[in-house]
Parts: sequence; C-alpha cells; structure tokens
Amino acid sequence: MDQTAIIERTVEFVRDSLSGEATGHDWWHVDRVRALACRLGREEGADLLVVELAALLHDIADWKFHQGDLEAGPRAAAAWLESCQVEAGVVAQVCEIIGSVSFKGAQVATPMATLEGQVVQDADRLDALGAVGIARAFAYGGHRQREIHSPDVAPESHDSFAAYRDSNSTTINHFHEKLLLLADRMNTSAARRLAHGRDSYMRSFLKRFHSEWEGES
Repeated sequence: MDQTAIIERTVEFVRDSLSGEATGHDWWHVDRVRALACRLGREEGADLLVVELAALLHDIADWKFHQGDLEAGPRAAAAWLESCQVEAGVVAQVCEIIGSVSFKGAQVATPMATLEGQVVQDADRLDALGAVGIARAFAYGGHRQREIHSPDVAPESHDSFAAYRDSNSTTINHFHEKLLLLADRMNTSAARRLAHGRDSYMRSFLKRFHSEWEGES
C-alpha cells in the first residue's frame, strides 16, 4: 500500500473511531493537530509520513479514557499500522511518539527524542491553547464533572504522573496546572511563535473570568 492510501485509510479509521466524542478529543481536534504538525514538520524538515501518522493516531486510545494506561495508545496504533502493512521502523517511531506525547504533570519531564515527536507534541499542545483550548478545557471538565471554579481549591504542581492522573480539581485550576505552562515548553521555534498569541489570549480570558467572578465587570 502506498503512503497516500495509508494516510487516507488512517483518516477514515480515526474519524470513525472518534465519531460522537464530546470531550474535546474528537476527530476535529485530531484534524487540527494533523494540520499543525504537518505545517511545523515542513518548517523544521521532519519526516512528514511519521509526523502525519503520529498526529492522526495520537488520541486513538488516550490514557485518560483507558484507566490511565499509557500503553493503550501505542498498542492500538501499532495494531492499526501493522494491518496497513506499514514498515516496522515507521510503526516503531509513531508508537514512541504516541506513548510520549501527553502532558503528565507540571513537574514531570516529557522529552521527545526525535524531531518528528517534537512537532507532534507541539501541535497537540498548541491545540490546548487559545480560544479552542479554552473551549476544550470546559468540554473536558464537564465530562469529568469538575466544578468550573472554587476559590477554596488551590492549583497544584503535580510531581508525578499518578498525582496528575488522579487529580479532579476545577477546570480553572487546570489552566494553572497545565495550560499556562505549555507556551514555555514548546520544542520548536515555529511553535513558540504560534503559542505566544494563544497564550496571551488565554491569560486575557482568565483575567476577565476572575473580574466577572468577583462582580467587578
């Protein structure tokens, strides 16, 4: 099977698999990440086949919906790619990216060993910022039955994946515990340029949110 056919089949597989998903980890999230990752990959000179496949499959079995199992995503991706007779080396690269892409806590390092992994991770993190990132945060918070905000609950700086995974803090705290940290953790210069405006917009939103919360606006 040629590369075009593999991508087309993978698009169909992921779109069908994520149909009806309502937590912000849906097909359209994947499609945005794919577009951003390919854009960054072209700018940075990455292997675009690896980048596009990893971006398409990065949420096919997200640990957040599989009892915290970090291997669920790589397993599902490997099974799919092997069914498409993708070269073993490409499968290994894609699965390594999927296993490492997620944020796992403020004090937990999540380095990417390859340029391809770096651009996919950057693209996924960019989609957690800005107006889209705000919408996704509240969609996921609602799914987890999290309070929007509670002044009595302080944000935490999680020092392990287990602490981050098991946290059920408020959605506003999620901004401080993850989203506001992402701009400074971009791997590539191209992503850092994009992250600046999205991060600024998100901070403006939070300022307005707290002003309204206090009845000042």
